[in-house]
Amino acid sequence: MATVLWRVVPNALTKPLSYRVLIVPRNSADTEDLAADIALHHPNFSKDDILTILNAEDEAVLTRLINGEQVTKTGSFTWFLSCTGRLDSPDDPMPPPDESLHINSRINPHFLERLCRDARFERLPMQEKQPLIATARDTVLELADVLNPQGLLQLTGENLYFDLKQETGSCVIAGTESGSTVQSRFGPISDSEIIVMPDIPAQSNLWNNEYTVSVSTHYTEHGTLRTGIYSGMLRTPLTVPGLGQQPPPETGILSGKAAEPNVVVTGGTLTADERLRIQVLQDLTGERLLFSLLDMEEQGASGDAVAVTANGAYSLPGFNGSAVSSLEIRVDHYLALWSMIRNDYSGRLVMA
Repeated sequence: MATVLWRVVPNALTKPLSYRVLIVPRNSADTEDLAADIALHHPNFSKDDILTILNAEDEAVLTRLINGEQVTKTGSFTWFLSCTGRLDSPDDPMPPPDESLHINSRINPHFLERLCRDARFERLPMQEKQPLIATARDTVLELADVLNPQGLLQLTGENLYFDLKQETGSCVIAGTESGSTVQSRFGPISDSEIIVMPDIPAQSNLWNNEYTVSVSTHYTEHGTLRTGIYSGMLRTPLTVPGLGQQPPPETGILSGKAAEPNVVVTGGTLTADERLRIQVLQDLTGERLLFSLLDMEEQGASGDAVAVTANGAYSLPGFNGSAVSSLEIRVDHYLALWSMIRNDYSGRLVMA
């Protein structure tokens, strides 16, 4: 049985850049091809007879639709009519059918279930060979998109291999505000994975803890240097010193390359030092940001979300088992934070 071909292509509708699966047709079959296939498995019927029946089926379906009916071919497809177009008043006439009428088809769930069960998929290489960084993860904290100075950064993807000794490529970590460092300490380097002991460049301010990572390589001796940039942003963990002091020193968080932090930690109530994460979700329907405290495990414990709609002071509650019962923050640049999360983080920003 042949395979269903697919390849990865950039999704131009998303920012930051993401990728999607493109199904690549192996061939194009017409009515005569279908008739030949049926005749092969049903030799009692000639190809011409089957062609006649297939064409007659089209006519029968069309006639039913013209009569305003919905047509179901048991076990496979259902055809029905729909209409698009705006009516300014309930008394307006129907828009012209040639501009608004459509024939829709719906697939029987069991038909799709058989397809998913029986089809075998084959991945094609990207049309232009270039590094593709699909994921970036700290192996010590076991968290995605975290750049941990005490950890190891694991990059996975395609076409990542380069020879460090032969200098055929490089991996670069760059701050979004300033600083760029070519990495020199690696574990295994392969086409699908790179392990980096990160050398993180310093940036101007403590809250400038946002970084990008890229891989560049020459695939042939005289080939063009090609670079793949990870579509997400990496963030280093921030330390909030003296949280239990009164008043504690303010610490900027949740910022990018700005000269001033978008949010500042101003205090908190805790029984012991603890490493936590802060999550900010963008609620487009409610036009608000939802802040909450998270533990250091994916899909772990979280505190109740606090809605933020403007600059001001807010208190983020802890969660059961946490030594931090509350974290006090002040939002200084709400619009800048909203814009950064929407444009660079696809509506969700998590910071350790």
